[in-house]
Amino acid sequence: MKYINLGNSDFKNTIENKNYFVDKSLFIEEVIKTQAQVLLIPRPRRFGKTLNLSMLRYFFDIQQPENKMLFKELALWKNQEIFKLHSNNYPVIYLSFKDAKSNRWDETFEIIKSEIISQFEKFAFITSTTILSESEKNIYNSIRSKTALNTDYQRSLKILSEYLYRYFNKKVVILIDEYDVPIQSGYNDFYDDVISFMRNLLSGAYKDNSYLYKGLITGILRVSKESIFSGLNNVSTFSILEPEFADKFGFTEKEVLQIISDFHLKTNFVKIKEWYNGYCIGDTNSIYNPWSILNFAATKNERFDTFWVNTSSDKLLKDEINKKESNLIRLDLQQLISNGSIEKEIEQNFVFPDLKKDTDLLWTLLLYSGYLTATEEISRKKYKLRIPNYEIKTVFQDIVIKWLKTDVRIYRSLLDETTNNLINNQIPEFEYNFRQVMGDTFSYFDTSTNPEFVYQSYVLGLLAILGDTYIIKSNRESGNGRYDIMLIPHDKTKFGIVIEIKQTEKQTANESKKQFSTRINNLLDQALKQIENKMYYKELLENKIESNKIIKLPIVFAGKMPYITKITDGV
Repeated sequence: MKYINLGNSDFKNTIENKNYFVDKSLFIEEVIKTQAQVLLIPRPRRFGKTLNLSMLRYFFDIQQPENKMLFKELALWKNQEIFKLHSNNYPVIYLSFKDAKSNRWDETFEIIKSEIISQFEKFAFITSTTILSESEKNIYNSIRSKTALNTDYQRSLKILSEYLYRYFNKKVVILIDEYDVPIQSGYNDFYDDVISFMRNLLSGAYKDNSYLYKGLITGILRVSKESIFSGLNNVSTFSILEPEFADKFGFTEKEVLQIISDFHLKTNFVKIKEWYNGYCIGDTNSIYNPWSILNFAATKNERFDTFWVNTSSDKLLKDEINKKESNLIRLDLQQLISNGSIEKEIEQNFVFPDLKKDTDLLWTLLLYSGYLTATEEISRKKYKLRIPNYEIKTVFQDIVIKWLKTDVRIYRSLLDETTNNLINNQIPEFEYNFRQVMGDTFSYFDTSTNPEFVYQSYVLGLLAILGDTYIIKSNRESGNGRYDIMLIPHDKTKFGIVIEIKQTEKQTANESKKQFSTRINNLLDQALKQIENKMYYKELLENKIESNKIIKLPIVFAGKMPYITKITDGV
C-alpha cells in the first residue's frame, strides 16, 4: 500500500517516493488545449492548486528532460503527441507567494522579492553568456543582490522571460501560485501598496509579453482594484462557477471510491460523503474536499475530524460574521446551518476594501473560500448557496454558538437544556427556557421587515445544535402543504417534531389581558389545526416515526415573546 505524504505538494517528490497520488495529469492536456494563453484558476485552499502547478512545472521544464518519465504510469502518458510537442520544451518561471504574509508592507515585500530572486538565481548561468549586454547583466545581478529599484522588481518577470527566450530560443511558461496571499495580508494595513506592486508585476509577466507561451495563476479569489488585471485582456478566469477544469481540483466520487478501496477503509461511505462531499464546481456535482479525504484515509481507526477547517483560522470571515450590525447575516447563516439554502449575488471580481461597506460581499468570500457551494444559477449574478457538508457546518455552528455566548451571554448549557426539553417532549420546560433565550437575543434582530423569516430562521438556528442527532428541514412539502420546521431523528425511537410558527402583534394598550389571552390561544389552536388538517407530520410517518412519537408544536410570537402552551391565567 502506498504512503500518503500529507502536506507534500511537490509532484516529483511524490512520484519518485511512490507516495499515493490521485491522477490529475489530464489537467496538463486541458491547459494546453484551451485557447486561453493566461489562465487564472481560483480554488479554495488545500484543493490541489500547488500540486497541479508543480505537475505543470515538471512537465514543461526544458532544463529537466528526464522528468518526462515521471508521467509514465499516469493517464497523460497515453497522449504521446502531447509529450512530443510540449514535454520539457519550455523554460519555466515558477513563483509561490504562499508565505508572503505579514502585517507590514516592507516585510511582505522582502518575501516577494526573495521569491523573485530565487528564479533569477536558478537561471544565473545566462549571465556568463554573451546573450546579455553589460547593462542587462547589471540589472540581472542587481535583482539577485537586492540592490535593484522597486520598478525593476515590478518588471522582473518580463525581463527574465525575455532573457530566457534569447538563451533557449523557446517561449516561457510563467506559473504563479497563491498570488492573492500578500493581497489578503495587506487588506487592512497596506492594501494600496501591495495592489500597486502586484498589478505591475502581473502586467509585466502577462500583458503583451511576446516571449510567453502559457501563464497560469492560482489563488482563492479574483481580486480587483481598478482592476489588478486591468489591461490583461489575455487572462481567462476559470472560477468554481465555470465548467472548465471542474474535476481537476478536488476529488470526484470515482476517485474517492478508489481511495476507499486502495486503503481498505471500512467506514460507511454514506458517512464519508456526508462529512466531506457536497461541492459543486461548474456543472460538476459531488466534488469532495481532497485534504479532508486524504487525512481521513491516513488516520488510525478511520477517525472523522474537521481536517480542512483546522488548517486556517479564517479570522477575516469570522470577524465579518461577528460584527454587531450583522444580524441579517446571522439569520442567513442559521438558515444554512439547518440544511437550507439562500440566494445571493456573487461578484466575479473581489475588492477587499468594499467588504467594509458592502456586507453582501461576504457571500462571495464564503463561496470562493470553500465554505459555501453554489447549487444553481438563478440569474446573471444570483446563485443558490448552501453549506457543502458536515465538516463545514461545524464552522458555522461554532460561530453562532460563540456569538450567543460572547455577545449575548447565552451559555451553551442553556441552549442544550432548551433543546433537550424539546426533543424529550417537556414542552412547558421548553417554553420557559426558550423565552429566556429569546428575551436575551432577539434585541439583536430587526423584526419589522419580513418577521416570519426572522422568527423561522432564528428558531432554525437555535435548533441547529441538534444537527448530529436530527435532520432539520424547513419550508418543505409534507401532506397537503408546507410546514415551517421539521426535526427528523436519526434514531427512530426518538420524538419527531413538526413546528408551525404564527406571528401577531404584542398586547396593545387598549387590550385586556383576557382579550390578549384569547387572541394568543386562538392562534395556537389555528396553528395546531393547520398541522393536523394539512398532515404536515406525514413525512415523519414516512420516516418510520410512530404516531405517538410525533410532537406537533405550535409557536406564536407576539412581538418578540413566544407562546407555546395556552395562556390560562392572563399573561
